[in-house]
Amino acid sequence: MTAPQYAKTVTDVPSKIVNAEEVFRPVWVYVVGNSTVYVGNSTVTTANGFPLVKHSAPIQGSLGPGQDLWAVTGSGVTEEIRIFTMPAD
Repeated sequence: MTAPQYAKTVTDVPSKIVNAEEVFRPVWVYVVGNSTVYVGNSTVTTANGFPLVKHSAPIQGSLGPGQDLWAVTGSGVTEEIRIFTMPAD
């Protein structure tokens, strides 16, 4: 099975990049541009989020049932990311 890929634009306003599902699943995030993107829960900030940067392999994480993933950039920054997830059966 191939993981679906989609693009999202992330700004300095936290936004949901992966919706919650009812099952555990892996998620990969890749930063396209040269800025840092911070990921976490709905309260993600540049201070508490996990930083992702370009030129690293897609970062793999896992989301449990009912968990979603959010992202934000630094002030005044807009960044493009790619997301790969395994869909629920």
